[in-house]
Amino acid sequence: MVAPPDDVLRARTLSYAHDGSPALAGVSLGAREGEILAVTGPRGCGKTTLLKCLSGQFVPEHGEVWFKDTAVHSLAPLSRERLWRDHFGWIDTEPQLVPELTGWENAALPLMLRGTGRRAAKSAACEWLERLDVAECAGSRPGALLQSQRQRVAIARALASTPSVLFADEPTAPLHRADRAQVLRALTSAARTHGLTVVLATQDPEVATLADRTVTLLDGRLVDPAASPDAEGIAACSASA
Repeated sequence: MVAPPDDVLRARTLSYAHDGSPALAGVSLGAREGEILAVTGPRGCGKTTLLKCLSGQFVPEHGEVWFKDTAVHSLAPLSRERLWRDHFGWIDTEPQLVPELTGWENAALPLMLRGTGRRAAKSAACEWLERLDVAECAGSRPGALLQSQRQRVAIARALASTPSVLFADEPTAPLHRADRAQVLRALTSAARTHGLTVVLATQDPEVATLADRTVTLLDGRLVDPAASPDAEGIAACSASA
């Protein structure tokens, strides 16, 4: 079975448990090319686990994950690593920057690890830093930056490698309201201008309004079955409720 061509990313009846405690139970959803999909729900509902299963960081105990025609759930570890390096980007709740590197070096790091030359990697990184309004941070190390600046450097790092799918796990949670709005505008604008598929986990209703579509998780289950593209997944989810 392969994923339909209209969904760049698709999950079918995903189940996953942490140390025996269910985190996902029969979740099915799809994301189209260029779509911003918000995954909402309270803390502990399974949002981060879902993003990590979709991105290949976790292997689901049951179910399937497809990126285009690639079965992510059945890839060997090295193949998942290549998929992550070449096609996926990740933004975490806290910006995980290398303290010894400058802003542009942090933003260029995935490109250089991929083998891109230093000059080309720096050019791409600085272009994204400028688009995200933190060009002045290119030569500064993370310790000298504000939290909102560090987060935008992390976003530049995720975007500079031109991923097909960008996963963002509560990317504005630690920020003040004004900084949240600025970072979100930068992220959504960059995604739309480059046709990226974005899967965004958030508890903030204001964040969800920026998405093209929203799905909601509660206790590891999709709350609104109409949001799921897979009738089989809906049935499985209902049976487990």
